[in-house]
Amino acid sequence: MRPILPGMDARLQVLAKLGKRLRETRTARGMSQEVLAQLAGLNRHYVNQVECGRRNVSILNLVKIAEALAVDLAVLMAGISKK
Repeated sequence: MRPILPGMDARLQVLAKLGKRLRETRTARGMSQEVLAQLAGLNRHYVNQVECGRRNVSILNLVKIAEALAVDLAVLMAGISKK
């Protein structure tokens, strides 16, 4: 997982925060990355990269992930862009 560090590029901070939020939501539901990937129709490696803040995820894939997690996309995105 990419750590959120002071002075980090704002774009990278957004990816790291989103990845952290996705991982927390997934684990709170007792779901593995593999199960999430299957439910969302994505590759497990892709899900891992998103959670680690290494992938700039598309809005369409975010919708798939939110639906697989049974959570509103707005909940996943709340506060992500704030510093």
